[in-house]
Amino acid sequence: MIKKIHVKTGDTVIVLNGKDRGKKGKVLQVSPKEGKVIVEGINMVSKHVKPRKMGEEGGIVKAEGALYACKVQLVCPHCGKTTRVSHKLYEDGTKERICKKCGEAL
Repeated sequence: MIKKIHVKTGDTVIVLNGKDRGKKGKVLQVSPKEGKVIVEGINMVSKHVKPRKMGEEGGIVKAEGALYACKVQLVCPHCGKTTRVSHKLYEDGTKERICKKCGEAL
């Protein structure tokens, strides 16, 4: 069952809790099946990488780890505040995401 996630790839979000609480970042990837997102520069984890080709270096690489989508909140690009997402349905059948605080389209 695919869950709906309130953020999309490219959105700017702020982390609500955890070790990176209060940090802003851009959403790089969304996984609705798991309910998780990957945010640029947030939840950095160390990955051990094995060299695959001749001459390629292995070692420990820092990479972004996934975190639950409920732990992040969208930042409105117009008013700059953290906000919830509202939807507006137009007569021609199109749907648009709206900022709850300022009313602008996201």
